[in-house]
Amino acid sequence: MDKTASGLTNGLLGVLIFSGSLPATRVAVQDFDPQFLTVARAAIAGLLGLCLLLAFKEKRPARGDLVSLAIVALGVVVGFPLLTALALRHVTSAHSIVFIGLLPLATAIFGVLRGGERPRPAFWLFSALGSALVVGYALMQGLSASLSGDGLMFAAIVVCGFGYAEGGILSRTLGGWQVISWALVLSLPIMLPLALILLPPSFSGVGAPAWFGLAYVSLFSMLIGFVFWYRGLAQGGIASVGQLQLLQPFFGLALAATLLNESVTVSMLAVTVAVILCVIGARRYAG
Repeated sequence: MDKTASGLTNGLLGVLIFSGSLPATRVAVQDFDPQFLTVARAAIAGLLGLCLLLAFKEKRPARGDLVSLAIVALGVVVGFPLLTALALRHVTSAHSIVFIGLLPLATAIFGVLRGGERPRPAFWLFSALGSALVVGYALMQGLSASLSGDGLMFAAIVVCGFGYAEGGILSRTLGGWQVISWALVLSLPIMLPLALILLPPSFSGVGAPAWFGLAYVSLFSMLIGFVFWYRGLAQGGIASVGQLQLLQPFFGLALAATLLNESVTVSMLAVTVAVILCVIGARRYAG
């Protein structure tokens, strides 16, 4: 398998794993406080990442990599999980998933700013069209009706795109699983004490679905998904592979409908199909 095909395969596996993140978070915040969920998932994943680094005797990253690792940590370890957890107290996971269609554009922009990539003009046309469809859908649903939830989701997309691009660049030298593991370990001295401080006084009211949600976002969303995702970005290019995120709403809506019995409207499906067509066009002109 050539490097481009391998990058797309790894990227798609990452997207499939990430697709379950918002539905799992939606389930978890029914019984867990969003702040506790954010720090707990990071602490659990950080401890697992530390075990991996020690088991494989990985060398420490260079001092010059610490700033990039801090950006990754702030973007995908803290920022995106916290902002989405807060947003999901105001909007359904089906509604929030549509905003994921903005991630490819955010990732591509930061890929250009930080990674020096130069997609062709047609790429930006398709990427912007996909993003416009997502924003248009949100406006049609009445943005003012859930201003706080939609605002939090938009902020989550910006910080996540920054963290994705920075991690993709760093993965070229450190490796995919090493980047997310070191970013998690870097945040561990803060996340672990906060998790203990915010620990609920009792878990008696926490149901099995919420525990499953916490387990999923800790193991898969915070660690395993990034192993494939960052490897894919490093192999196939940040802007190019990043467009696969436009497929995430489709998988996420299917999960929301199947697992949470949430309503998936015809307009949601129409937007999802449209952005999938955009990713095909963007992929063709990414390099």
